[in-house]
Amino acid sequence: MDSKQVEEGLQFTPKFDAHGLIPAIAQDAETGEILMVAWMNREALDRTIETGRATYFSRSRGKLWLKGEQSGHFQAVKQILVDCDQDCLILKVVVSEGQCHVGYKSCFYRALKPKTKTDLEQVAQKVYDPAATYKKK
Repeated sequence: MDSKQVEEGLQFTPKFDAHGLIPAIAQDAETGEILMVAWMNREALDRTIETGRATYFSRSRGKLWLKGEQSGHFQAVKQILVDCDQDCLILKVVVSEGQCHVGYKSCFYRALKPKTKTDLEQVAQKVYDPAATYKKK
């Protein structure tokens, strides 16, 4: 497929990297807040499309994971956006609680302090207790 078709055509042809992965940014469909960034392989993307629930590929575990399978904090996918060269996705999702495994709504709960190169500051508060949510069975 030529670049004009990829960039301006209306056929969804996601471009996976050499490892068979594509970055996927989860964004709150209501607020626009970026919740997390993860990876999808073809199977994860297909499952997400089929079920309407975000499924990702865990590079560290080497397997698929349904977001919320342990916490119960699922992502209901309302829209999938693709960038101009179809090598990055945005999933607009509706969520009931925090999405970060350490208790925040977003995984982006810290920011680089102005005029520093190494210091971070908190920019959000925890919205749930991860110790209660991720109890060992």
